[in-house]
Formats: sequence, structure tokens, C-alpha cells
Amino acid sequence: MKTLTSTSLKPYHTFGLELNAKEIVEANTVEDFLLVWAQKPSEPKLIVGEGSNLLFCEDFDGTVILNRLKGITVRETKTEWFLHVAGGENWHDLVKWTVENHMPGLENLALIPGLVGSAPIQNIGAYGVELKAHCDYVDVLMLDGGHTDRLSALECEFGYRDSVFKRQLKDKAIVTGVGFRLPKQWQPVLGYGALSQLQDKENLTAKDVYDMVCEIRREKLPDPKKIGNAGSFFKNPVVTKCLADRLLAAHPNMPCFYVNDAEVKLAAGWLIDQCGLKGHRVGGAAVHNQQALVLTNADKATSKDVVTLARQVVDTVHRQFGVKLEHEVRFMGRNAETDLEAACQR
Repeated sequence: MKTLTSTSLKPYHTFGLELNAKEIVEANTVEDFLLVWAQKPSEPKLIVGEGSNLLFCEDFDGTVILNRLKGITVRETKTEWFLHVAGGENWHDLVKWTVENHMPGLENLALIPGLVGSAPIQNIGAYGVELKAHCDYVDVLMLDGGHTDRLSALECEFGYRDSVFKRQLKDKAIVTGVGFRLPKQWQPVLGYGALSQLQDKENLTAKDVYDMVCEIRREKLPDPKKIGNAGSFFKNPVVTKCLADRLLAAHPNMPCFYVNDAEVKLAAGWLIDQCGLKGHRVGGAAVHNQQALVLTNADKATSKDVVTLARQVVDTVHRQFGVKLEHEVRFMGRNAETDLEAACQR
């Protein structure tokens, strides 16, 4: 385990806000995690990958542990590839590696920021594919007993941007590795957005899908290395069919996706855009000019700037459409995870 000399959080979360932790350490082995818990039993602790889904609302009065577990192993049968990937591996690098090594299946999830260990927590998804579609198992370190367990995909209880790691196992388990099952009989997923353009392409490959996903994301989403952001700030809301029908009557071009007979998923970015909020600023924080779903650190924003902007977006969308947006980004307070409502009261 390595303790860093600097306590600045700016390099370790993609919003790039000027905040600090009490201490920052790197965990290169499972034993490193256990050591931190043994040495600091009562101190607040936070596991961070690349901080691509975090908003620090204030200085963190505890220890931030950077997940640096590494390694990829592959096993194959006549019909499938089985990958075991350590939690500290970069997600996009994994997707790129599978495409380059002709193991398709993850290409729709290209350029999603973060580490492999964060992927099952959020059940990351994009362009019609979610992690759960190819997750075989998740290995976790159980902090109460210091032992490792392997959870099946079913036991992970994956939902829309949700999993057991956000509920029963929150703050109780650390994802140390993820198992993937990739069928050799590849079936491209092209039903979402611009990917439908590839449906008539002859000799379509996973590389074609990967390239288009990367092109779309680079055009729509700001590079966090150039402008601080945490990707999609809000979840796409799921509403009743009754409400969706009323909104469609007033807005026939409103994008929506039927979840089942009773529920409809709306596009949060479209709702925000229709409120005229693209480019809207609070201090140094701004709604991105090209993708309204993204809030950015446009010019030395403070955490208060971002929180206030998020509050204005939520309130404006609710007034205009009667839809309550929920933030996808995790809010971190001084001692523990918090939420927009609590952060606004600080």
C-alpha cells in the first residue's frame, strides 16, 4: 500500500474540483484494502477508481483508497470466451482490448469512463447494452469478515443503473474482479440511435460498431481531460405510461422507450434541452452546450456551483414536465455519501 504525499482530490475525480481528503492511499492488492480497514476502523473511507461518477460536495474527512488491482485472464470454450478482469483495470481499455482481440460483445460500451470495478455497481449501459448482458460473476471483498465471495450475475440484482452494491452491500463490499461471458456467435446490437445506420452494412464487425460508438460519444460528450465533468449527470427517468401519453400529446417528437406495458423511459437530456438550459451557468459550472445531460466544470467551478446548477435543472424540468430527475452521479459529503437534497442545505 502506498500513501500519497498530496491530499488534493483534483486529480482523482473527473470534475476536477479543488477539494481535499484527509489522506489518499493506493491499494495494489486485496490485502491493502484490509490493512486500511484494520488501521482506520472508525474513520470514513471511500473507494475510488477514476472518480468518473463522483461529485465531492466538500472536503472528505477520511481516507480515499484508490483501486489499483490489475490483471486480465482469458479462458475459452468452443462457444464462448470467459474473461476475469481485476477491478482496477480501465473500462475503455478493456473494451478496446476485447475488440482488438476479436472477442466481441462489449463494443457498445466503449468510452464509458471509469474502472472495471465500478461497472457492476452502476450496471453501466449505453446504446442498448448493459453490463449485466455479459456479466458472469462479480468477485467482492466482504469487509465485515475480510473474506472474498463470488456473486453470480443473478445475485448482483442488476437493474437500471442499479445493483445490490448500491443497496444491501453498500459500504460492505469492494469489487475486486469481474467475470465476463462473451459468446463467439456474435449478435450486434444496433437498435439505439445512430447505430441503426449500420444495419445494412455488409460484413459488419464489432470494430465497426466500436468505431461508431467512439465517434458518437466524442462528438456529443466533453472530454473530462479538457473540461471537468462526470458524464451523464442525471438518470433517464422512468415514468408511468399515463404521464408519458400526456407528454407525447403535447410533444409528439419526444423520444421515449417503452420499458413495459405500464412504464416508459424518457430521455433526460431532451427534457433539459427543451427547458432551454443548454449553456446555462451558475458560477463556473455549466450545462454543456452540446449535451444537456452533462454538467461541466466550465471555469474553476466550486462544488456549490455544481450543486446549485443541478438543483436548478431538476426544479426547471419538474415545473415544465412534471418529471422529477434523479442524479446518476454519486454525491460525496464530508463523511459519507449524500444526495442533492442534503447537499443543497449545506
